[in-house]
Amino acid sequence: MGDSTATVRGGDNNNSSERNVSEEVSRIVEQSKELQESAASLIARNSQEEASLRQRALALDSDIKRVNLFIASSVKKGGLDPKDAEKLVEELSRARYTLSEGDAAAFLPSKSYGRFMRAFLGPINVHATRKDVQLKVKEEYNNFRDRTAYLFLFFPSLLLLLRSWVWNGCFPALPVQLYQAWLLFLYTGLALRENILRVNGSDIRPWWIYHHYCAMLMALISLTWEIERQPDCSQKQKGIQLFLKWAIMQGIAMLLQNRYQRQRLYTRIALGKARRMDVVWGETAGVEGQIWLLYPILFILQAFEAYVGLLLLKTAVMGLVSEWQVVTCGILLITMAVGNFINTIQTLVSKSRVKVKAKMKREQSKSDLLQGSPNQGSS
Repeated sequence: MGDSTATVRGGDNNNSSERNVSEEVSRIVEQSKELQESAASLIARNSQEEASLRQRALALDSDIKRVNLFIASSVKKGGLDPKDAEKLVEELSRARYTLSEGDAAAFLPSKSYGRFMRAFLGPINVHATRKDVQLKVKEEYNNFRDRTAYLFLFFPSLLLLLRSWVWNGCFPALPVQLYQAWLLFLYTGLALRENILRVNGSDIRPWWIYHHYCAMLMALISLTWEIERQPDCSQKQKGIQLFLKWAIMQGIAMLLQNRYQRQRLYTRIALGKARRMDVVWGETAGVEGQIWLLYPILFILQAFEAYVGLLLLKTAVMGLVSEWQVVTCGILLITMAVGNFINTIQTLVSKSRVKVKAKMKREQSKSDLLQGSPNQGSS
């Protein structure tokens, strides 16, 4: 009798536990459905608000462009005083800066993705909607440049020292090819990061991205380049020696840029003359007081790059090294040197124009002040 009573009680407990578990599962299922509905409703509301803000941002951006064109047209026709027009343009520039540098910039259309981005990353969206995320992307790019600048200087120096001290004047193939593989990784990483920065509003010139495409191609081709040793390896490897010396100069230039020019960029951002997503790159950005140090190094670097390219073509023409890789690398080096030189000259010209314009503006302000002083005295 007692055993049967205990059995009944045990069965009741089991049924009660099963009901409790079943009720708990049902509650969890209902909560998950409610949470899904709430999340979907929130996303729908946010999407509607985002679409509205995007339309307002596009309309405001269009209004700024339209008014700028109207002011320029009015000045040409004589309907607006140039001084008043300049003040109006400055106000519009402030409005444009607020729009492009604030949180509203996330609702402006981003720059289109190139084939390079699609080939490596696929059809994913790399445009950050929050400004703090965009700035983190820029900071990571700067950190990557800082790290690679020292390696850019260290690796070729080590190879040249080992050639003189250990390898009896001849490079073995493996260390040089490892260095070329690292260059391929470096330029691919820079090109990817710069494309992402452009999508997020940076002002990197397209040429510098194309420059890295050329450098990637050259590093890839050089991996298939047979490095010949004896006999007469010093003559056959002369192009490699010069290329490594050029790489050392490139590392020095990168260190100068990273150390000095970024400080100047931060100052320009604080003054409102540059955007927070702008970066220092391209061997072109100059810093006041350092032009006599940096630009000569850049011009020498570009001339040396072209010289290495011409030397590679010469070795191919003379038959010392007749592989197609030599000719292709020579052409790429010359192309990059010419492109770098043209962009450096363009930057110098644009900087001189800005300085002349600023000087004229200061002189005009001083003249207006002097003209206003007698009137104030007479009154």
